[in-house]
Amino acid sequence: MESVKFAIPIKNLAIIAAGLLLMIIGYALMTGGGTTDPAVFPEEEMFSFRRITLAPLFILAGFAVEIFAIMYKPKKG
Repeated sequence: MESVKFAIPIKNLAIIAAGLLLMIIGYALMTGGGTTDPAVFPEEEMFSFRRITLAPLFILAGFAVEIFAIMYKPKKG
């Protein structure tokens, strides 16, 4: 039986999955903070460290991992 070769090796697919997970965590960290009263603006909650700094860092790290996973060429051995 002939061995099937994929365009992206399995190791790279695992790294891609890790990058995707980082991005999902980043987007999840950005959620929430809404209000039902349009006259109230929860500034402390909307502009918290988690939403303004931490979440974008997770998303950027996810993109960096994705680029690495696509460009990485595993050693044959």
